[in-house]
Amino acid sequence: MKFYKVYQCLKKFENLSTEDIIITPIRFEDRILIRQWRNEQIYHLRQQGVLSEDEQDKYYKDKISPLFIEEQPSQLLFSIYRKGSLVGYGGLVHINWLDKYAEMSFLTKTEILKNDNSEYGRILSIFISAMKNVLFDHLNFNRMFTETYSLRLEHIKILESNGFVFEGSQRKKILIDGEYHDSLFHSILKTDER
Repeated sequence: MKFYKVYQCLKKFENLSTEDIIITPIRFEDRILIRQWRNEQIYHLRQQGVLSEDEQDKYYKDKISPLFIEEQPSQLLFSIYRKGSLVGYGGLVHINWLDKYAEMSFLTKTEILKNDNSEYGRILSIFISAMKNVLFDHLNFNRMFTETYSLRLEHIKILESNGFVFEGSQRKKILIDGEYHDSLFHSILKTDER
């Protein structure tokens, strides 16, 4: 299996970086930690069950690898490194090439999510900026949106501080620990950035 380093649709894209954060197209070797974090944080993902190593390997080989050579892939995933260590990943998913919009996804190392709000906010803010660059500047899309469960108050605050506008909710959509929570939708438009 060949795992590419550059998305065909983002030929001119270069890794985005700050002094200690690098955002790069997702790497095959990142699948191990990402599976661990997804399983630890399943409560706020759409994931239906615990992912096995075999399921994760198959997904990366059969679903993620082919995205790199597609002209209009359904998702673009990126790894987030801090000082050489993987600390998160995310990307643009459910990409609609006709109407020019995509959903942004984001997940960090569980330890950062649980123990360091300021670092979580910093990494998410850098990632949002990178995804705006990819979607609005490189792909010339119109809209980026997110879906967040209402119990994630800090995450919602960071989205809004980075220009995302609340646009609605689906009431009592998700059952977590015996309690229903709303699903909140936020978006940002390319014109909001100008």
